[in-house]
Amino acid sequence: MAKKPVKYYVVDAFTESAFKGNPAAVCFLEEDRDDQWLQALAVEFNLSQTGYLTRLNDSVSDPALTSTPAKFRLRWFTPVAEVDLCGHATIAAAFTLFKSGLVNSNIIEFSTLSGILLAKKVPDNVKVANGSTIPNGEAQDSYFIELNFPADPSNEFNSADASLISKALGGASVIDIRRTTVTDDLLVLLPSGKAVVDIQPQYDKIQKCPGARGVIVTAVAPPESGYDIYSRFFFPKFGINEDPVCGSAHCALASYWCKKLGKCDLVAYAASPRGGTINIHLDEQSQRVLLRGKAVTVMEGTVLV
Repeated sequence: MAKKPVKYYVVDAFTESAFKGNPAAVCFLEEDRDDQWLQALAVEFNLSQTGYLTRLNDSVSDPALTSTPAKFRLRWFTPVAEVDLCGHATIAAAFTLFKSGLVNSNIIEFSTLSGILLAKKVPDNVKVANGSTIPNGEAQDSYFIELNFPADPSNEFNSADASLISKALGGASVIDIRRTTVTDDLLVLLPSGKAVVDIQPQYDKIQKCPGARGVIVTAVAPPESGYDIYSRFFFPKFGINEDPVCGSAHCALASYWCKKLGKCDLVAYAASPRGGTINIHLDEQSQRVLLRGKAVTVMEGTVLV
């Protein structure tokens, strides 16, 4: 029997502008597909992440139940492997569900390899990067999507590999190196936001750095920027030289910078060539991180095989 066509969308997450932020493919599965097919399609899209959605409940039966979560299974694949956690592809998936009218709820519950993750629509009358607010209802699709993710604390990293890490970052001056506990990334502190922007990464050397996933570089943002912190994220071990805006990396950045700067709310800028903005809140008691971002749909189509 022929397989049903699969509807897909490509969404730029953590941005309000097309061709900025971090692109992800979002695919709706009405029937099971094996992992080999899922991985092959992720290779075909050749984006940092492809997310696969499967409905778990009747999410559109009662328009009045806007506070009852719609429930979906969500899996994420890079062009190389399945991953446990991805922020921007979750933003993309939630945005697609909200925008398409496939859910009436303002809350979506995703069942993932990292457990249950919630995505919410939140009003636009929250602070943006320059400290101003955007009025509610200014545009029909103008809202933030808020993700509730686990915090990712980091520990000191005392290693003879410090020289290797500096060389992997093109000879950047390294102030401190830490290692995250959840994703096992290296968190590298640089002297300035400009240093983050100017990095010349050596991807072959980054592949040889310690850690299971990748290297996050970060610094305090320039005072005039309107942001609190800058960062970039490299993980060629998973086939992605630079992730333009990595949501899960900001779970580690939140744990580090909120303590260092003495506040629980941050506005972060991912200083990749595409760029992107993430609004962060750290709940220290529950060790959860709220990540807020916007998204833009740039294409849609159908997978025929």
